Amino acid sequence: MNILVTGGAGYIGSHAARALSRAGHEVWAYDNLSLGHRAAAPPGRLIVGELADRELLERTFAERRIEAVMHFAAFAAVAESVADPAKYYQNNVVAGLALLEAMRAASVTRIVFSSTTATYGDPERLPISEDEPQRPINPYGFAKLVIERALADYAKAYGFGYAALRYFNAAGACPEGDLGEDHTPESHLIPIVLEVALGRRQRMTIFGDDYPTPDGTCVRDYVHVDDLAAAHVAALDRLAAGEGLQLNLGTGRGHSVREVIEACRRVTGHAIPCDMGPRRAGDPPQLVADSRRAQALLGWRPKYSELDSIVETAWRWHSTHPFGYADR
Repeated sequence: MNILVTGGAGYIGSHAARALSRAGHEVWAYDNLSLGHRAAAPPGRLIVGELADRELLERTFAERRIEAVMHFAAFAAVAESVADPAKYYQNNVVAGLALLEAMRAASVTRIVFSSTTATYGDPERLPISEDEPQRPINPYGFAKLVIERALADYAKAYGFGYAALRYFNAAGACPEGDLGEDHTPESHLIPIVLEVALGRRQRMTIFGDDYPTPDGTCVRDYVHVDDLAAAHVAALDRLAAGEGLQLNLGTGRGHSVREVIEACRRVTGHAIPCDMGPRRAGDPPQLVADSRRAQALLGWRPKYSELDSIVETAWRWHSTHPFGYADR
């Protein structure tokens, strides 16, 4: 198939684009490069543009004979969404709806959507299944939920076939060491800890040690980025007109902030000094996936089930690219 990957120069989008190419698909990355990196996109396959540019999108659909979309283009920092919700509603909701309308005009009705566990908010039960009520507690999660609901409505009204894949915490890097995580500013835990190991930060801050968790710090389910990419490729084959899939993607194992720091110490051999800070707004205490539905429907299993193995791939990337794609 001919696939358009929005956000295809970003962290998860670039890994998904590679997985699609290796599966035999023709892939085009569509990215405005505000957060993505030209070097991360498939060589010769990057289209620089905005989702709000209807003319460029429709021309892209026509000229590249696009048959399906994988939609990753979005801002994804919870704390920032609380501080600046307008940014998230404009980019993640308004631009997302513009993409769906451009697809409808071009009769492209298959889409795999990068959603998030943040749509669940502070869950009532752990691990979190797809039957858990979706009650987001931050604008980032709410914006993703809006697009999920829009996709369900587009499926009923216009025959879209979609999959909404709700990630838990994406982590790690391509094992070859040439694709990885490069955000400015960095907001994800593992890269921040590794920046301390590299000497790019003097210390790191743990945001809150008074959560109702075993060691008082937030617990998250870390899923390797290549495992996420594999799930997207598998979901593409399960899309059906007028129907939707809503699936959780995680390992089913939770790790606290302190446990992540200890894993990074083991892998890097660095001390990684830490300070304690106050809680961040919008952070639920624990998020752990029940991904049995994805395993059953997609035949998907995470290959990276151990935290240390995830950190090892991240360290391979960061230690050889301490300044990210600027080193290439």
